[in-house]
Amino acid sequence: MNPYADLPAERFWRKVVAGVPPFALAPGPSGAFSIAPGARVATAGSCFAQHVSRALTEAGFGRYLAEAAPEGLSAEDAEARQYGVYSARYGNVYTARQLLQLFDRAYGTYQPELVAWTRPDGRRVDPFRPAVEPAGYADDATLLAARAEHLAAVRRMFEELDVFVFTLGLTEGWEHRADGAVLPVAPGVIADGFDPARYAFVNARAGAVRDDMLAFLARLFAVNARARVILTVSPVPLIASYADRHVLVSNAYSKAALRVAAEEIVEAEPRAVYFPAYEIVTSTANAGRYYADDLRSVTPEGVAHVMRVFLAAFTDAPPLTRVPHPLGLEYARAATVVCDEEAIERSLV
Repeated sequence: MNPYADLPAERFWRKVVAGVPPFALAPGPSGAFSIAPGARVATAGSCFAQHVSRALTEAGFGRYLAEAAPEGLSAEDAEARQYGVYSARYGNVYTARQLLQLFDRAYGTYQPELVAWTRPDGRRVDPFRPAVEPAGYADDATLLAARAEHLAAVRRMFEELDVFVFTLGLTEGWEHRADGAVLPVAPGVIADGFDPARYAFVNARAGAVRDDMLAFLARLFAVNARARVILTVSPVPLIASYADRHVLVSNAYSKAALRVAAEEIVEAEPRAVYFPAYEIVTSTANAGRYYADDLRSVTPEGVAHVMRVFLAAFTDAPPLTRVPHPLGLEYARAATVVCDEEAIERSLV
């Protein structure tokens, strides 16, 4: 009569956490599906999401780019302008509401009042992707033309993708008070200046994250009925918190809210699956060994472990071809991972 008597080994901590070497920890996702070779896998989210597209490339899966670099642009310039970082050049999409508004902006159902920010040198910056043009724009007309081209690529991405991998990164963020337009970084960090009469700090609750993501998924499936979605939660801690409390407490809240939201999203939408990247990296079994000295950056070994489990769950690749270790130059060069939020610390120097 013991209800636990016939449960599989994966339900018992002693058998699959304490009872295995840390590198063998493999919490496979429920409801996993197979990503076929040649599938268009699009990625977006916090900076940790960049590892997914890189690992897929390392494992022999093509990287899907709806917005490729212009012909003649050097590899260095393309990297500096964030071509190829994600499937389209939207930069980091940290929150569910930012993703929802990206979709609505791409399809013309939402047009924020905020057009541009101004840098100290007079150059203009797109506030919705402030780091994609290091040189900025000469004027608003040039910025708006580039934005229109970008949003056309975003529409194409949503309509053509087979699998969308989105990493939930933050609950904290900033919005334009006039119409609630969500910003990837606070005003004043990269451009413009902070005016509390114009901008508001927000810290989303789990229910709001869930509702925003479900609204986004409904829109996505309306334009692409065959799409499948993989959700993850970023294991990268907050770099700073604007909430009036210790950053450690803010980080615990943020990750807990995102994890709760992810659980409720996949329960409500069977075409979405949760993949436990967060749990693999932060597990007590790893004793913090998957974080660098800053206790924030995920090490190449941690990324390798996450992607080994990811590819085992979602692809039919033979074991020997699943994410070679070491993962190659791209992972060793951790500085190439683009995190807009790191501009917060740079702005204070």
